[in-house]
Amino acid sequence: MIKIFTTGGTIEGYDYDRPSSKQENTKSIQEIIKSILTKSDYSIEKILDKDSQFVTDDDRALMASKIQNVQSSKILVTHGTITMVQTAKFLGQQNLNKTVVLTGAFILGTNPESDASFNLGFAISALQFLESGVYIAMNGNIYNWDNVRKDTENNRFESINK
Repeated sequence: MIKIFTTGGTIEGYDYDRPSSKQENTKSIQEIIKSILTKSDYSIEKILDKDSQFVTDDDRALMASKIQNVQSSKILVTHGTITMVQTAKFLGQQNLNKTVVLTGAFILGTNPESDASFNLGFAISALQFLESGVYIAMNGNIYNWDNVRKDTENNRFESINK
């Protein structure tokens, strides 16, 4: 069973540059999962509803606590890309003894051209074979928590040690 924790972000279609979009035009992770036709058993719990630039270490501690206290050993966290690396590093230092994959989207989840469905499906697949640890799975790549950075100029993630 995969436990999915949602925290808000572009993957759900929140355009934080247009605050009114949050109420008008969002897409639940449940809707995205239905669109990818996964056969994996999963449950979803929303723990935050924030633009990731406002995610704090207290929020990260809440995520770590939720991850530690859930029975599942396979955890997916949907997260905004702005501070995804910081959250992965925080979680990676917690010795959670679970497989934790963070994913999100660079293009609004409600946009037909969004990478949300691909990234979510890829992350669910990655959970099936990754060993215990904390990872970021984005756009067909998997990064270990201590070897990743966000290239803001090109809007992508990359390994620190290439």
